[in-house]
Amino acid sequence: MHGDTIIFSMFLIFAGAAVMATLALYARQAMLVGYILLGVLVGPWGLQWVSDTNLIQDIAQIGIIFLLFLLGLNLYPQKLVQLLRETTLVTLATTVLFGVIGWGIARLFGFSPGDSLLIGVAATFSSTIIGLKLLPTTVLHHRHMGEVIISVLLLQDVIAIIVLLVLQGLARGGGVPFMDVLIALLALPLLAVAAYVVDKYVLLRLIQKFDRVQEYVFLLAIGWCLSIAQAAHWLGLSYEIGAFIAGVAVATNPISRHIAEHLRPLRDFFLVMFFFALGASLDIGMAGNVLLPAALLALVLLLVKPLVFRYFLMHSAEREELAWETGWRLGQMSEFALLIAFLALDLELASPDAVYLIEMATIMTFVGSTYFIVLRYPTPIAVSDRLRRD
Repeated sequence: MHGDTIIFSMFLIFAGAAVMATLALYARQAMLVGYILLGVLVGPWGLQWVSDTNLIQDIAQIGIIFLLFLLGLNLYPQKLVQLLRETTLVTLATTVLFGVIGWGIARLFGFSPGDSLLIGVAATFSSTIIGLKLLPTTVLHHRHMGEVIISVLLLQDVIAIIVLLVLQGLARGGGVPFMDVLIALLALPLLAVAAYVVDKYVLLRLIQKFDRVQEYVFLLAIGWCLSIAQAAHWLGLSYEIGAFIAGVAVATNPISRHIAEHLRPLRDFFLVMFFFALGASLDIGMAGNVLLPAALLALVLLLVKPLVFRYFLMHSAEREELAWETGWRLGQMSEFALLIAFLALDLELASPDAVYLIEMATIMTFVGSTYFIVLRYPTPIAVSDRLRRD
């Protein structure tokens, strides 16, 4: 991308997003849907006004990193450990069930065993962005719901990392890389301990000494978030998990609320780019070949995921109302599904049709889930004053 192209792309993304958001609000739809449609319209497979989205996709990932960092800022370490114990069985059980559903639908439409397995794996994950971007934090029971959702999504992220390692091992011809998986699992507590030590003896002291200089605290928070995210990547984990650990490490500091407020607009800036890039990556012509199986997979997951999560969360001693709402908020596919699918395609472990199916079904569940949640439950972007909550 040339410099003028980057500026023109930014103009199209944010001016277009403002227009689409306005139309979405008048139509009583979620603004996120407008961002996706904008990407489809002006992206490489639409009007081609933005022809290269690789840089945009890389930049957009920063939004997900900041999203996880801000969530970590609101979750104390002791509470996180307790929630992970409570939701491990829920996450593992739902992962198996959703995987079987995805595999079964793929086999029904004649996909190969390998492609069907990939589609099944992609169906197991729920979206971090949708689940948490639409969650208010000002109501007590929503705070607890956010904690439950975070713990489920965090465990799903660990599973996704293992899947990515397995794909890379299979591509090398070495089978399942058990040593790499073991190292990744050990890296998680190692990084958490290192982050806690650095935060306690370095970061917090700097914040306490210069907390009156807001610009310094802002820069220090961003540097801390991206440093731990990069360290996680070097250890074989995801940037998102590293950012979440960085947030949890600072959560006990009273200034964490101040940091969260100042970083929220920056997070939203990058998330607009994420949803645009998601729509821009959709090849309508190729996706038409798998329209029927993608639509069926999306519809089944949108209906079944809330029921399954509700069942298992109620058996984990959660209230029925909370379990039901949590199920709907986790009722879509995930951005991790796209990452896994694209990696499998690059490594020649999946067919293009299987990847297009996953991509199209993911976007369908994003749109369907967002639309339902915004109309029915409290969210920060609700079109109804009754449901709008920060």
